[in-house]
Amino acid sequence: MKLSQIAVTSVVAATCCAGVWGYQRVADFGFGNDDSPTNVKSEFYWSRLAYTTNTEDSFGGYGGYGRRGGYWWRNAWSRDYPKADRQFLIAMHRLTRIDGRPTEQVVTLDSDEIFNYPWIYAVQVQMWSFTDAEAKRLREYLLKGGFLMVDDFHGTEDWENFMNGMRQVLPDRPVEDLQSGDEIFHTLYDVDDKMQIPGEQWIRTGRTYEKDGYQPKWRAIRDDKGRIMVAICHNMHLGDAWEWADDPNYPEPFASMAFRVGLDYIIYDMTH
Repeated sequence: MKLSQIAVTSVVAATCCAGVWGYQRVADFGFGNDDSPTNVKSEFYWSRLAYTTNTEDSFGGYGGYGRRGGYWWRNAWSRDYPKADRQFLIAMHRLTRIDGRPTEQVVTLDSDEIFNYPWIYAVQVQMWSFTDAEAKRLREYLLKGGFLMVDDFHGTEDWENFMNGMRQVLPDRPVEDLQSGDEIFHTLYDVDDKMQIPGEQWIRTGRTYEKDGYQPKWRAIRDDKGRIMVAICHNMHLGDAWEWADDPNYPEPFASMAFRVGLDYIIYDMTH
């Protein structure tokens, strides 16, 4: 039975109260600490992709705390990290029976570790850059059943830069526009009427779009059997909606839809 909008609205309200507490509760845990919740065995692991950027410190000083293993720490890949991830996990644990680990983890493409996890979330993907080995590993991950959700990139130029990397990973796979009737929007919630989900910049500007990304684009790349292996949220920022769900100035309808879509994607990933 599909859950009602009232249910997710209620959990967003609960997340607004509990999200900061949950964030603070796990804030001291590092993803490399053997004593942290990251080592809890679960059926689902939320993984965020850390990638090399196509320009050094391309976030213009957003973080730039230095390099770790070739990855710009606190740079484009880490936008909204870790609060967005953790608030989403709070909602997932409240609204589903998925046995998910309570905290997120960071994965890279320089090892086979990604093959242990079913889900990868990536943001600011107009800035990603792959070596041939990294592109091959991500391609193998997806074709073997992995799922990638990309989010938080806007407009024509961002799309082209994203596709430069995507063509390196999946050069022969077309991108399609998803329809409201597609199964991925009906696994847990029936999400038929989808709005453009803006970032927190909406609070300052009242605009749902950034750059020339006026229309939301719900897109996907499928494998040979028709399974969606890359879910593309272009001209939107679901991660900000998760992160700012506990801010009374950020509209609840945006946050509620972002949670519903994310949960639909995860259920799809776990069942296909």
